Amino acid sequence: MTTPDNDKLVEYLKRLTVDLHQSRQRVRELEAGTNDPIVIVGMGCRFPGGVDSPEALWQVVAQQRDVISGLPTDRGWDLDGLYHPDPDHSGTSYVRDGGFLSGAAEFDPAFFGIAPREALAMDPQQRLLLEVSWEALERAGIAPGTLHGTSTGVFLGAIAQEYGPRLGEAAAGSAGFGLTGTTSSVASGRVAYTLGLQGPALTVDTACSSSLVALHLAVQALRSGECSLALAGGVTVMSTPGIFVEFSRQRGLAADGRCKSFSADADGTAWAEGVGVLIVERLSDARRLGHEVLAVVAGTAVNQDGASNGLTAPSGPAQERVIRAAVQDAGVSFSGVDAVEAHGTGTVLGDPIEAQALLATYGSERDGGQPLMLGSLKSNLGHAQAAAGVGGVIKMVMALQHGELPASLNVSKPSELVDWESGGVHVLTEPRPWPAVEDRARRAGVSSFGISGTNAHVILAEAPAAEPVAGDATERPEAGAGLPWMVSARSADALAEAAGRLAEYVRARPELSPADVAFSLAAKRSAFESRAVIPGAEGRDGLLAGLDELASREVDGENGVSPSRAVFVFPGQGSQWVGMAVALLDSSPVFAQTIADCEAALTPFVDWSLTAVLRSEHDAPGLDRVDVVQPASWAMMVALAALWRANGINPTAVVGHSQGEIAAAVVAGGLTIEDGARVVALRSKALRVLSGGGGMAWMSVPETQAEDILTTWNGHISVAAVNGPSSTVVAGRPQALDELLTHCETTG
Repeated sequence: MTTPDNDKLVEYLKRLTVDLHQSRQRVRELEAGTNDPIVIVGMGCRFPGGVDSPEALWQVVAQQRDVISGLPTDRGWDLDGLYHPDPDHSGTSYVRDGGFLSGAAEFDPAFFGIAPREALAMDPQQRLLLEVSWEALERAGIAPGTLHGTSTGVFLGAIAQEYGPRLGEAAAGSAGFGLTGTTSSVASGRVAYTLGLQGPALTVDTACSSSLVALHLAVQALRSGECSLALAGGVTVMSTPGIFVEFSRQRGLAADGRCKSFSADADGTAWAEGVGVLIVERLSDARRLGHEVLAVVAGTAVNQDGASNGLTAPSGPAQERVIRAAVQDAGVSFSGVDAVEAHGTGTVLGDPIEAQALLATYGSERDGGQPLMLGSLKSNLGHAQAAAGVGGVIKMVMALQHGELPASLNVSKPSELVDWESGGVHVLTEPRPWPAVEDRARRAGVSSFGISGTNAHVILAEAPAAEPVAGDATERPEAGAGLPWMVSARSADALAEAAGRLAEYVRARPELSPADVAFSLAAKRSAFESRAVIPGAEGRDGLLAGLDELASREVDGENGVSPSRAVFVFPGQGSQWVGMAVALLDSSPVFAQTIADCEAALTPFVDWSLTAVLRSEHDAPGLDRVDVVQPASWAMMVALAALWRANGINPTAVVGHSQGEIAAAVVAGGLTIEDGARVVALRSKALRVLSGGGGMAWMSVPETQAEDILTTWNGHISVAAVNGPSSTVVAGRPQALDELLTHCETTG
């Protein structure tokens, strides 16, 4: 016997059991996640010196290039009035060099669906984050559009700038867009909104440590399961020269605009700009999805100076603590780290404090072995502020891949304010090979210390060996040889430019397989309106020649490149084969769902299962029956159209024949799936009757007599087809049709 109270107790216990099961499952997932390394699978960047890729950044450091330049001329700065050699002169800067991004004022708003007026009000930091986030994803082999609606996170460091007028003072052209255009929080939100990402989106401002703090937060979110993929990085673009003026009063700048990291003649920092974005995920996900692993984020840590010897002065004990915490998080020893990409601003105060912290940690366990190698990207391009840390990460990932530790520039001799003899730390005044280390991965640390007092340290490790692939690819012919290369862009001129970049990229990498390039272009890149297909029949040379031809075309005139316009052509009967659709049913959720919708729509009109027919199940009718093959191929075409559309291919026109015409009407929106199913099912049944299937026969009668005939012979004769405006085709048993013919002859 049950009572209301007992029922409530039973229901409560059921809910408790379910909650307990879910909690245990979550604990298991979290425990598994702690043993699943976080890895970098994609990188994108812009830095001074025309650097527009990680490879270009590597060329700068490997070639020991100094990319410091004069003040930018495209930002409306008063260059004549800005400079004054006297540090005490109010409102001026005694420095007129730095690391500046070229083309920082350039942006293609249409690519991201942004109106020109809104783009004008957008801080260039937001614009660059959009561009580089997109590039980093594509470099990871991820088409950005495929992430829409996913739990992908965005963690970006940015320092508030002085772009545009103050709120409420905007000119009519940009009024109403100032809040979203210049608010720091929107920097990450803009990326998440544009790509449709639904994971955490945070803009981090801890000054110069912002991008490493952002990476730390991304790693934590991945480990906790808040997101399965994350974008992490930072950006700084100086819209005004205010920071030059402010630091000139503090005499904190190097007069020649160059950082002399850990050098005896260090005389101040040098301001620079940049943007870098990393794509990070769990190693198990990277392997499952086929993403190339560039490096492992083995450990991260963040802390704060606290009440040290000044609000903005660095704290040696705090730097030691954050290094120890990161090394502990990585589960390694100090001697297990080979190099450190230092903060290294080139100041008389900061560099010695940082060096002593490194000596007290990494330098303490060298035991006469290899010293810790120390360098700083700031010596090449200046202090990129919120992008400095991520720039250092990209530099060290590339160094791991090339097996070389590049030199720091501008070091006349190591600073005499540092007791270098107290530990095993060596400043990289010359490049050194970075050979493989026996019994362990090569590792590097990266430091960033903010003027806010927030410190960050990251431990990177070389990528683990790829999982072995069954069989030896060198022993079998290349699969997919002769495949075409498909290139697309938002506009015709961008298409030509994309072709040129692709040709340059492939020529620089002769080891690339043309089939692999074809696959990546088709499956890993976004599909845009302007498209071109380069035939692959002539192999690599023919493909490259086709790209060269496309890249050299003019946008206008007879040889102009016009946007592609897709037309879907749906065939009639004869295109079917046994086993069609089976692979797509198992691999494409979009295709499978559309087939399910078609099956539901056909069910009222047929006595067989569409899925059973497509999968050739033993009790299903075969495709040799006209009343089966036509509805089945109709459903196949409708589902294929849905699949193409899901991949960004939208038709300008649709045409078809027979059941293909019915499919075209559905795809064009002229018929619903339910309407199309009814038409194709009833039509195919009529065709089966006309072909003699089921012992039926047919005849044509005047349209004027059709209604009377059907009323008289109801249940014995039915309409098979409407043959234009003048006659109707009816079908029935031969005896019924004989009676009808006799009746017609008698009545005239």
